[in-house]
Amino acid sequence: MSALEIVFGIVLLLFSLAIIIIVLLQEGSQKNVGVVTGGADTFLSKNKARSVDAFLSRWTKVIAVGFFIFVLVINIVMYFVK
Repeated sequence: MSALEIVFGIVLLLFSLAIIIIVLLQEGSQKNVGVVTGGADTFLSKNKARSVDAFLSRWTKVIAVGFFIFVLVINIVMYFVK
């Protein structure tokens, strides 16, 4: 196994862990059901939840697209290296 394969594997592992963590931090689609933390019904927590959910949703998309592109890059590079 070359150093390039090890580096690609580590970066791919980091992308995978980031996707898992961000998805687990998001609120559930049902009312008052959170995947990890749950939530209270106060006015401030509802507004905070909206902004946090929007942030997590946006970063889930960004990391998922980055993951997809990185996997394609790995396959292209490994095809031409070997």
